[in-house]
Amino acid sequence: MRRKVIAGNWKMNNDLGASISLASELKTNLPELGENQLIICPPFTSLESVNEVIKDSPIALGAQNMSKQDSGAYTGEVSASMLKSVGCEYVILGHSERRTIFNEQDALINAKIRKALSEGLKPIFCIGETLEEREGGITNQVVKRQVVEGLKDITEENLALIILAYEPVWAIGTGKTATPEQAQEVHKFLRELLAELYSAPAADKLIIQYGGSVKPDNAGELLSQADIDGALVGGACLKSDSFVNIIKSA
Repeated sequence: MRRKVIAGNWKMNNDLGASISLASELKTNLPELGENQLIICPPFTSLESVNEVIKDSPIALGAQNMSKQDSGAYTGEVSASMLKSVGCEYVILGHSERRTIFNEQDALINAKIRKALSEGLKPIFCIGETLEEREGGITNQVVKRQVVEGLKDITEENLALIILAYEPVWAIGTGKTATPEQAQEVHKFLRELLAELYSAPAADKLIIQYGGSVKPDNAGELLSQADIDGALVGGACLKSDSFVNIIKSA
């Protein structure tokens, strides 16, 4: 039985004061997690301070992106070792907003995943199709390419350290959500694909989250699907009460 992993992606929201306040509220109101895992991913500017708030709690810290480089003349970039130094255990890589707005390609995302693993960070590896791709009937082809290219040269041992997050681009921040059946269909395909690429036991153990307008009123049904092992939450994680209710759904 796989555990549920709920992650909150704060995106470019919350200055330092607001970040500390939200983390404190979550820590105070946190329900019993059991075997489940909770991760929060604040902006870079708040990581160290949020880590101080949550350090004596079961909440884990993640970042929203990182460079493939170790150091050097890369103005505005943040390295894996920098993230580790402020308490990060996880890092979101390949998010659709990085792919579409900042033109990140599969090869770059793969390089970032390999760098994160080499530095002891656990990637939350995002994949997903656009509305045009879904309506064109090529969802499986798109996510297969993203998985195959993104996991190039990743060993089965390292696969166990990765969380895969299926986020249909058309459902992110739009209020639209894939039905539980649509989401489960893709998650099942992904698990079967990973069994082919690696092994059935490795695929069975892998955590595959769903992301895309996850809210308290749809989280329970989504998380009850056989191959959905958690959620990568956007807007609904910015209020402690709504995020706590999603956590309770797990």
